[in-house]
Amino acid sequence: MNDLGARPVLEVREAGKRFGAVVALDGVSFAVEPGEVFALLGDNGAGKSTLIQAISGVHRLDSGTILLDGVDITAAGAMAVRAQGVETVYQDLALFDNLDPAANFFAGRELSRPAWLPRGLRLMRHRRMAERTRDLLARLQVRLPDLDAVVALMSGGQRQAVAVARAVAFSSKLVILDEPTAALGLRESARVLDLIRRLKDDGVAVILISHSMDQVMAVADRALVLRRGRAVGETVPSAENHEQLVSWIVGAVGGRAV
Repeated sequence: MNDLGARPVLEVREAGKRFGAVVALDGVSFAVEPGEVFALLGDNGAGKSTLIQAISGVHRLDSGTILLDGVDITAAGAMAVRAQGVETVYQDLALFDNLDPAANFFAGRELSRPAWLPRGLRLMRHRRMAERTRDLLARLQVRLPDLDAVVALMSGGQRQAVAVARAVAFSSKLVILDEPTAALGLRESARVLDLIRRLKDDGVAVILISHSMDQVMAVADRALVLRRGRAVGETVPSAENHEQLVSWIVGAVGGRAV
């Protein structure tokens, strides 16, 4: 976490969103600091996906404000939010299975020259893109058996690492991870958690959505629980607070769910 008094990377103030008669978000507020891993918890339908889609510019809030480094991005679209330094890795990863890691990293952002020619007439800088991909993977300590292999031939953990590293390559401020260890084994999940720790060490803020309380406690600095579109509690995810977090998630009052 950053020093006291420093500006948060992200501030969400009184976020509200409806889909017809369904209230998806109801006055949700929180802030994320540089180099902080901030977990969003809650059952299915709690509002987590709607919230991260609003932050990433996919959905526009009906009410409330989203600030990125103090700049209002509430009405910004997805491309504008990405240009401001926010990347989101969804559960489907959105990788091109028939391409290698470097081609996936730079898909839609290919390095080319000369700059004065129209983009369709420029020469692709394949070697430079491969070098930058190799350097980033090394910095994040991501080890792939063959950088020339297409991602379809990689394991689930390796594919997740490529997706996260791609997000880091173009994110200067915030990476949002939606269930990054879903369908992964213990060893591959541990590698993804190590990668999240390295993002934190690099000063990148992370919003983590996960149903695994053990993994949240392993990497997150704070956790916010959503239930039926409302923020119902926030605390440090720890063994001491485990029972409290679970009670917020299930809506337990006096030992019974509501």
